[in-house]
Amino acid sequence: MYRGFIHCFVSTFKQVGLRGLYKGTTPALLANISENAVLFLSYGLCQDTVRLLLRMDKGKELSDIQKASAGSLASIFSSMALCPTELVKCRLQAMHEMEVAGKVAKGQRSTVWSVVKAVLRTNGPLGFYQGLTSTIVREIPGYFCFFGAYELCRTTFAHHMDTDKDGIGILPLMFSGGFGGACLWLVVYPIDCVKSRIQVYSLAGRQEGFMKTFLGIIRSEGFTALYSGLTPTMIRTFPANGALFLAYEFSRKFMMETVGA
Repeated sequence: MYRGFIHCFVSTFKQVGLRGLYKGTTPALLANISENAVLFLSYGLCQDTVRLLLRMDKGKELSDIQKASAGSLASIFSSMALCPTELVKCRLQAMHEMEVAGKVAKGQRSTVWSVVKAVLRTNGPLGFYQGLTSTIVREIPGYFCFFGAYELCRTTFAHHMDTDKDGIGILPLMFSGGFGGACLWLVVYPIDCVKSRIQVYSLAGRQEGFMKTFLGIIRSEGFTALYSGLTPTMIRTFPANGALFLAYEFSRKFMMETVGA
């Protein structure tokens, strides 16, 4: 329906108003809170798992690649927390377009609770995990790049500033987080596109797997369709992930100092 980022923004604003730009905010917030809570908890535990597998001493500093591997493993657990809220968010954000396209009946209520009730009524509790396979397929390589690029960027800053990673300062830390986020999305965006299509199409009762959906997009819309929406995602990812890692590092440092670790 849209030619690009600006056309989508203007059309949404004209048709639905400012409120339309915030469709799916509640599940998006819940998704980010739950995903990052599970992700960073698992990240620490998975670092211990990597040390155990490599027979390293507990507490020994891991290399950037080893930390990337721990982040990739942690993403499997965060996918379980993320998938249900992502499903609700995607359906809310695409409700207007699905109605206009005639794929769902018009006049449906588009609130978080109405979507939750619809999923439970038609598919039961397991319905919230439609698109789980695609989510895990996206997260494993994505978070390898996410944590790997973040740690590598911090290492580079520390080397050039002649300090350790914890002493590089706020701006280099935020840039490293933004760079990690950019690497994640550049690698996994086509997978995310397929995952979102699966979750949105399930609104109309269509149940197709990852490969069928992927090949359907290629056949009907071409390869470039897999990167639809990449521009606003990249605009968002730098400040969002910069803030995320700033909060993570300062929270971790504060809690470590509080418990005297």
